Amino acid sequence: MSTSSKLTTLDRFRGCLLGGAVGDALGAPVEFLPLDEIVQTYGPDGPADLVDGAFPAGSFTDDTQMTLFVAEGVIRSLNSWAKHGDVPPIEVFLDAHWRWLTTQGSYPFGVDEEKVLSSWLTGVRELNEERAAGETCITALKSGEIGTLENPLNDSKGCGGVMRVAPVGLAWPGDSFLCGCEVAALTHGHPTGWLASGCMARIIHELVTGVELEPAVERAMAELENYPDNEETLSALEHALAFEALGIGNAEEVECLGGGWIAEQALAIAVFCALIAPDFESAVRLAVTHSGDSDSTGSITGQILGTLHGVEVIPNRWLEKLELREVIDTVATDLHAAAISDGKPYDSKRYPPE
Repeated sequence: MSTSSKLTTLDRFRGCLLGGAVGDALGAPVEFLPLDEIVQTYGPDGPADLVDGAFPAGSFTDDTQMTLFVAEGVIRSLNSWAKHGDVPPIEVFLDAHWRWLTTQGSYPFGVDEEKVLSSWLTGVRELNEERAAGETCITALKSGEIGTLENPLNDSKGCGGVMRVAPVGLAWPGDSFLCGCEVAALTHGHPTGWLASGCMARIIHELVTGVELEPAVERAMAELENYPDNEETLSALEHALAFEALGIGNAEEVECLGGGWIAEQALAIAVFCALIAPDFESAVRLAVTHSGDSDSTGSITGQILGTLHGVEVIPNRWLEKLELREVIDTVATDLHAAAISDGKPYDSKRYPPE
């Protein structure tokens, strides 16, 4: 895949969030299915269209829901910095996660302030549907506590951090790797759970600045080596790069990288598929064709390639069916506007500083 020289950062922001959502929607109907059943139903290249599953065709899951709320958290953090200069950003991110929690019918213990728990996103009816949210995220956020790198709430290394931190990589002006780790640690306390998420944020950060995918991954791995307990994540990414160098890009190779339920496997599958496939569609179809967490691996792959190549590489037939396409596009556009606002609050009515 070649990247157009006319590609703008806005194209990349839109490509990331919309690409992630279509990957999520493509993978949702085949999540949990054995590989042989997926191949029998859709062929060896995986599903070609958005189809009905537990939800109507084009519906996304908690992966995209949470990504949108993380994007909102980035914007409100930037606005808070612009207005106050001293608001702890991770607390603003936690509030955004709590808002998502309310859309799933749960509430953080001891927190009931309207200004914390409501936003324009919580008012979107379709975002208030339960979409198979991970129990780790629900339980951690219901506690009302803040999970940190130093004081984790649990020992989970599920992929729930990796699949939602792309907005950090797109727009965070500071250390995207560290911020990605901190955002993931709100719900996932195992070092692998948040280190893989830090890698994802750093990869997206590199891509949005115009770096190609393999060097972006290598830079994330180099930063990863500065952190203790990096072995699982580093090994998974090394395997992904080795498979890409030697493989042909089929579902059996994806299966060898794991099921994607845990953070480093989900990231490795997405990196492998994004590197080895010839185009966005082939990569995302490959990423969902395995007997594991297909919606998450599809979403992460879509985020990576959408950032790398922009929104134009996403098949129109998928975008036309995508649920809340305009809402996702609005969030991506707002995130981009906030990122280039030059230290001034962006749309404080929609994204009030905290």
